[in-house]
Amino acid sequence: MKRASKFSPEVRERAVRMVLEHRSDYPSQWATIESIAPKIGCTAQTLLNWVQLTEVDQGTRDGVNAAERQPVKALERDAKELRRANEILKLGSAFSPRRSSTADPKHERFCRLSPRHLWHRAHLQGSADCTVRLPSLRRPETRPRTAFRPHSPR
Repeated sequence: MKRASKFSPEVRERAVRMVLEHRSDYPSQWATIESIAPKIGCTAQTLLNWVQLTEVDQGTRDGVNAAERQPVKALERDAKELRRANEILKLGSAFSPRRSSTADPKHERFCRLSPRHLWHRAHLQGSADCTVRLPSLRRPETRPRTAFRPHSPR
């Protein structure tokens, strides 16, 4: 998670304005930035980044302005969140028992009887109007059931 900046937007604007106003007093832009950065309380590289971003937003420097950066950053955040969710799901699936179609003939029979687009749980959403024949899940009885007899103490 990104750390909150210790400099307010007003301080940033003022520092950039100072650099742009005093540029003619120094031999280079870097010399101007090096003299102003300690007065603001930031590093020269930080101030240079602020100046470059402001120049891009004003159109004097090539690059992507803030209005174009915001949707891209939002999409990157969403992609990161989806990657994190996928990792959680992958870790969770490692704990669920895996079944092969040879080990579970009922699963194989279900897949043969159902339409191909309903083979996975994720595809079941929105397909309530489809007709699917489900196999019988009853187990054949091997021995007759007996009535419940409570254990008698000796």
